[in-house]
Amino acid sequence: MTTTKLEMIVNGRQVGPHEVPEGLAMVDYLNDWLGLTGTKFGCGIGICHACVVIVDEPGGGSRTERTCINGAAGFAGMKVRTVEGHADGGTLSAVQQAFVDHFAFQCGYCTPGFVNEATRLVEELASAPVAKSAVEAKLAEALGEHICRCSGYIRYYEAMRALILADPRLTKAG
Repeated sequence: MTTTKLEMIVNGRQVGPHEVPEGLAMVDYLNDWLGLTGTKFGCGIGICHACVVIVDEPGGGSRTERTCINGAAGFAGMKVRTVEGHADGGTLSAVQQAFVDHFAFQCGYCTPGFVNEATRLVEELASAPVAKSAVEAKLAEALGEHICRCSGYIRYYEAMRALILADPRLTKAG
């Protein structure tokens, strides 16, 4: 079996070097090697987005990446945030708290992907607020590819709409 050396920062902590199988999926690395089981293997073909994590860009900003279709080796040297990295000292992040307050989940399987995507959206809006009239379109753009098999979409969107509209840093007039 061919292996590759893997090091990265996950949730602010240096991990590795680990010798991992060359074809190891990132979701398996997170779950099995690091014990971070919040990232879920959903569809296995990159459609449902339950498995997304946040990758912080070196120059600032971030993006989400699917971990079921991307190999762990492709994340070498990157800064990655999983759903376990959002709470601070036992206090939920604003996104996590909004989801709890709006009971924005049923089985919860897709929730980590929604939390990561919504967190990235809030960070984006903090840097580039949108007009209040554009919030719905921004929510659809950010969360639209995520699949919830329990049909919890309405509550995810309600939670995020309420969070965004309540924080004056995230919107501007219009």
